[in-house]
Amino acid sequence: MEKQFIYADNAATTKMSDVAVRAMLPYLQEIYANASSVHLLGQRSAAALFSARQQVAQVLNCAPKEVFFTSGGSEADNQALISAAALGKKQGKCHIVSTAMEHHAILHTLEALEAQGFTVTLLRPQADGIVTATQVAEAITDTTCLISVMYANNETGAIQPIREIGALCRKRGVLFHTDAVQAAGHLTINVQRDNIDMLSLSAHKFHGPKGIGLLFAKSNIQLTSLIRGGGQERGKRAGTENLPSIIGLATALKDAQEHMQQNTAYITGLRDALRNGLDKIDGAGFNGRYVNLKKLAGAVFNGSREHCLPGTVNYSFQGVNGETLLSLLSNEGICCSSGSACSAGSLEPSHVLLALGLSHETAKSALRFSLCEYNTMDEVQTIITKVTEAVNRLRR
Repeated sequence: MEKQFIYADNAATTKMSDVAVRAMLPYLQEIYANASSVHLLGQRSAAALFSARQQVAQVLNCAPKEVFFTSGGSEADNQALISAAALGKKQGKCHIVSTAMEHHAILHTLEALEAQGFTVTLLRPQADGIVTATQVAEAITDTTCLISVMYANNETGAIQPIREIGALCRKRGVLFHTDAVQAAGHLTINVQRDNIDMLSLSAHKFHGPKGIGLLFAKSNIQLTSLIRGGGQERGKRAGTENLPSIIGLATALKDAQEHMQQNTAYITGLRDALRNGLDKIDGAGFNGRYVNLKKLAGAVFNGSREHCLPGTVNYSFQGVNGETLLSLLSNEGICCSSGSACSAGSLEPSHVLLALGLSHETAKSALRFSLCEYNTMDEVQTIITKVTEAVNRLRR
């Protein structure tokens, strides 16, 4: 009999929705022509491509010409930073401000830019995982060409004051980019309201396909091409467009936007139940049954309880190695993570949790659970039970 799993690792990737799969199918076998071809079939593909771009633009509140499809969030992050750096260099401005908890697609690109002579200021978040607009304001200098702050953190789920930071950047005349990979599809994003100049997202975080993302860039920003060749994406991203995946991205994003209110309410209920269970398990029964569980002592919540994504929960379990705990839970059919999926297998503790001021030992005892609308309350209760049993077993 096949083992049943409880999937609580949606911050790493999500299951594709039925609506996204159905939308993609015609573009795999029927409307498959190259969107750059001038014949009728090619023009059908071109029309579908433009329609998808319009759908995305409506969700983000931007112009279709400001949407550039990429292979994912990492490519979009790279192009945003490299483009802003090139523009800044022309103006004699070679200083960039970001945070110490960014995704490695940002941090590693900043390291590469530092090697080219740029100076980088990485702001440390507060203990709750949030960087304030005041911190950003104090870091800006006359030579600052870019501020890049993620919309919501991929490990703690802490939501940043993007609108406030964006307004500050607009006032100071500095380009503002946000990595919205974790936020898109889960929070309402409005690039005009939030004063965002560039934004990255990836479809597989909101029930779309892997290998497709996008970069929003205001029309007055001259992007640097990372991939050269043909004139696709208005000459800023060469290569035949991945039309089926673009359709999947646009469909999944629109679907997430339309169901955001009800999904948020449901997922928040699951998240709060999980928090309550991990904060203090007092032996109360699940599903009407009494379960003799000891209090889970030493469970440390990481991040902001108030300003947090609906489904992300991060705890450190003192005295326990996170990777060992992860392995035990996996054997019990619980799928979660010890940090970013892009850093899985690393022997080093999470750079995000270290930035919050946690010790190496506490950071290495952390687990992240990320829920979605496909999870159930029964699954949450099972997670609480299994985590408690595994933690107590390891501590013994």
